Amino acid sequence: MEKNEQILKQGSFLQLAVNLCIPTIVIMLVMVIYNMADTYFIGKTGDPCKIAAVSLCAPVFSILSGLGTLLGSGGCTVVSLSLGKKEYDRIKACTSLCCYGSLVIGLIFSAAVLMNLTGISSAIGANEDTLGYTRTYLRILAFGGPIILFGNVFNNLIRGDGSAKQSMISNGLGTIVNIILDPILILGFRMGVAGAAAATIIGNMVSFLYLLWYVIKKQKIFSLDIRDLSLKKEVVLPIVTLGLPLACSTIMMSFSHMFMNHILAGYGSVAVAASGVAGKVSMVVSMIAMGLCMGMQPAISYNCGAEDYKRMYQIIRNLGILTVIVGSLMTVGCLIGKSSLVAAFIEHEDVIRLGEKMVVASMLMGPFYGLYQLCTTFLQSTGKASYATVVALLDKGIIYLPMLFGLNALFGLDGVIYTAPLTDMVSLLAGGVLCFLWNKKLPGSSQR
Repeated sequence: MEKNEQILKQGSFLQLAVNLCIPTIVIMLVMVIYNMADTYFIGKTGDPCKIAAVSLCAPVFSILSGLGTLLGSGGCTVVSLSLGKKEYDRIKACTSLCCYGSLVIGLIFSAAVLMNLTGISSAIGANEDTLGYTRTYLRILAFGGPIILFGNVFNNLIRGDGSAKQSMISNGLGTIVNIILDPILILGFRMGVAGAAAATIIGNMVSFLYLLWYVIKKQKIFSLDIRDLSLKKEVVLPIVTLGLPLACSTIMMSFSHMFMNHILAGYGSVAVAASGVAGKVSMVVSMIAMGLCMGMQPAISYNCGAEDYKRMYQIIRNLGILTVIVGSLMTVGCLIGKSSLVAAFIEHEDVIRLGEKMVVASMLMGPFYGLYQLCTTFLQSTGKASYATVVALLDKGIIYLPMLFGLNALFGLDGVIYTAPLTDMVSLLAGGVLCFLWNKKLPGSSQR
């Protein structure tokens, strides 16, 4: 922990990138692979309805992830700020609350899904062709609620003191298990979507066991002791408010996908399947951008807590340049290889043709998406949770939903396809304005 803290305090930007960003990017790519594995092997069945069902369930999984992000992202920021201020008792109270909070919320989520499978399946866009597959996937997924949530929370939380490598190991172990089990269960045992869901749950169980071992045996400043649990507002409020930006963004994205899937369902299962496949491809760029910003967040928060504003602004400036360079390279790569990338998931001519068009549209703002993520990271890391929440909601709901319905009414399927890049453009401009307004109020703004 002392070595990690030293890097946060004095390490060069290159050291920070290597120790924080690269492991977090690997985590994000692992998450992409995790999501792609189910789609890829389900695609080998050649049934667009099965791919559509897995794609329809993604928003429900994202809602669970959003609940985890509320505690995990907020807790990570609290840990980093507290570490900079040397408030170790606060860290123990925070981590204990996150532990038991994740398990309780996970149980509530599981019960809610299992009690209303058909209603939820219809709400996320399942029709008579996909309803049975959707119910099957959700039923199995629900049983893993507490385990998935705990893993999501602590994979975020342990990054608070710079332990990004351990988070990478946890995600990597779960993904390897998932990828090994997917072809065995989906194709070998002919379990279809049930096999995909089962592989996901088992992979998450492996991550859960690793995190439990690491926190108990290796992470001395964290606590899972229920005696350290506190529901006082000075403990709960910072975690919730600082976790709201990413949590709201993730949950709102889930609801936005539900509305989009409902609209796409009107254009047929091919449109839903193509959107699901294209979404996996574009996810690579957005996840890498998020990985860069989330990875550097502990360093920004630590130096803000330590009131070393000159170093904080230097990190933010270099991070902005890095996101544009990486985003541009990834966008070019995805555009060049779009045909092969889409065809890798399913050999269905109509899905491939429409999927390629969707990939091109989703990549239009690829080089600059990292700057939008940086806006949220800057506001959250420096404690301006209200602005950060607004920025996080812009491209997932506040701007996206009106554009989605409006462009669909005006231009049909083409309008739906181009909603995301237009929303990203407007959101980036609005986020930049809010960052500028908050930056003027920061004590160290003159040290830029």
